[in-house]
Amino acid sequence: MRAVATSAELRAGVAAARQAGAAVGLVPTMGALHAGHRSLLAAARRENGFVVASIFVNPLQFGPNEDLASYPRDLAGDLAVMERDGVDLVFTPEPAEMWPRPPVVRVSAGEIGTRLEGALRPGHLDGVATVVAKLLNLVGPCRAYFGRKDAQQLAMVRRMVSDLAFPNEIVACPTIREPDGLALSSRNAYLSPEQRRRATALSGGLRAGLDAWLAGERDPAKIQAAALAVLDDTPGIDTQYVALVEPEGFEPSRTAEAGHVLAVAARVGPARLIDNLVLEAPA
Repeated sequence: MRAVATSAELRAGVAAARQAGAAVGLVPTMGALHAGHRSLLAAARRENGFVVASIFVNPLQFGPNEDLASYPRDLAGDLAVMERDGVDLVFTPEPAEMWPRPPVVRVSAGEIGTRLEGALRPGHLDGVATVVAKLLNLVGPCRAYFGRKDAQQLAMVRRMVSDLAFPNEIVACPTIREPDGLALSSRNAYLSPEQRRRATALSGGLRAGLDAWLAGERDPAKIQAAALAVLDDTPGIDTQYVALVEPEGFEPSRTAEAGHVLAVAARVGPARLIDNLVLEAPA
């Protein structure tokens, strides 16, 4: 495995792999790797001859009062994980390499970027769209891998690639959970043991909403209420939203249908956590 910190080195490494006939897969990350990230790396390794991963905490997607400075970082540990998991090339730029001057031209997330996460974190999804567009342009992968836990981000990236005719396939990978249901997140590291226990209310609430749908409920408000009741019954949970939305544009659902996304965001102690489930019958 080779680690590079400049765009020129990244382009050269990918060009050599492509010249050798390898299909290129990309896994963008912000580091602080966990089993969810590793599932993306494994999928990329299975499906491509050459795997590129990035580790970059992108300042464009953090608001002024968010956790940019304190976001978990462990570059040495992350590189060791990526080497074990068969990554060929890791891009580890400093902010000054990615954004040598504040970008004037940015990618807009459009209407998707104004809903749920976009409403609570103005500019967040624009920052994600801009950095993902730049990474896709630098690497030019056949496939890029994203987790379903960040469902709104995934929907936005898919729409960006479609609308702007990017020649990349976006591959969605399942959410990875702890045995008690908590979705893996780098921000889980902020939680105390008690806060960690309470945080399982997010997945518990989503399951309650899904159970209501499986029992025949089709009113989005009642499905949301079933999920919210679990959160409200758990001390220490500051719920920001519970919303049932259509999967492509994240518009509010008019009626609960298979494939729609039940999404939640809440603060648990110092951590802001998100999670979601798709309305579908259990496998």
